[in-house]
Amino acid sequence: MALQRILAVDDEPFNLEIIEEILEDLDFEIMTAISGQECLEVVESFDPQVILLDVSMPQMSGYEVCREIKANPNLQHIIVMFVSARGSVEERMEGYSVGAEDYIVKPFGHSELKAKLLHLGQMLLEKDILEQQVEDATTTAFSAMATSSEMGQIVNFVEQVGNIQDVSELANALISCLANFGLSCNIEMRVSGERQHFASTGLCSPIVMELFEILHSKGRLHEFTNRILVNYELLSVLILNMPSEDPDKHGRIRDHICFIVSVTEQQLLSILTKDTLINQQRELNGAIKTIHSKFSGLLSMLNNNRSQNEAIFKRLQELFESRIPSMGLDEDQEVFIFTHIDEAIQSSVAREEAIAQVKEAFAEIEHDLCTLTRDDS
Repeated sequence: MALQRILAVDDEPFNLEIIEEILEDLDFEIMTAISGQECLEVVESFDPQVILLDVSMPQMSGYEVCREIKANPNLQHIIVMFVSARGSVEERMEGYSVGAEDYIVKPFGHSELKAKLLHLGQMLLEKDILEQQVEDATTTAFSAMATSSEMGQIVNFVEQVGNIQDVSELANALISCLANFGLSCNIEMRVSGERQHFASTGLCSPIVMELFEILHSKGRLHEFTNRILVNYELLSVLILNMPSEDPDKHGRIRDHICFIVSVTEQQLLSILTKDTLINQQRELNGAIKTIHSKFSGLLSMLNNNRSQNEAIFKRLQELFESRIPSMGLDEDQEVFIFTHIDEAIQSSVAREEAIAQVKEAFAEIEHDLCTLTRDDS
């Protein structure tokens, strides 16, 4: 369903007027409330799809309002975007911990608010398509849990993951594995300088992507409320629904998650390493073709030089053999000339042997390179 209804909540009427002015040219039905209590009084009857919720309000803060909305099964589907003058990591994590999907910091520009709402609208459109898929996947996951132990699920995942050679397939396998434990998750994979996101629901919310960016280099494990974030160099996983009501199970599942994410990180590294080796192999093959072409050109030039030298010496020898007898030279002079001709011919033969050695060396180099290529592949 496209985004149609927005509820804006702020204790300052001027701020509400600004929001209405920004959104007046968009086809939204907008209702306003000046307190957290008024928001809770009108939210069910108005049934907004998105609530723009001020954080700092008297009597009832935006965090408290969001907590009550997300605790109500009839309201928890509503997307909450906090509006605050503070945008620290702690503020954003607090917003996420009470269930908000996005966060915008005052003062914000017209285009920034519009862009965020249009993005949330796209999420709503895709959400309906994904809901049935999520329901089917969840049903399958819980059915698998009923017939397999936790360790059995881990063993199955380890056996399966070693055969995966695609990044998206690896992410989906991890989501499926965690779903077998009843866990919903968001995933970030950092591949070739790009961030790829995957989620049990199909989409990562903007606030989740911000948390990944802020926290991925700040330690291996972060826990807040019933959520846990596990970081590795290439992979971060955010679990959304840890079993906090059972401390023993919580600890056991946390250990399982760390191991599963570690295995996934290693396979992701293996995939990227293999891709790198394939690219290097491709470059090496190209280099070998270039070397072969150069060698062929050099050998052709050497063969041409050899043929030309043979022709020159043959003509020279024939010329001397035909002319010297008629030149009136004595025997010593003829011997002197023929001796030097023979020495020149012998020197040319020696050069021919050197050329043959060069050819043999070229052939050995080509053979070694081709053997190396076959061994690497």
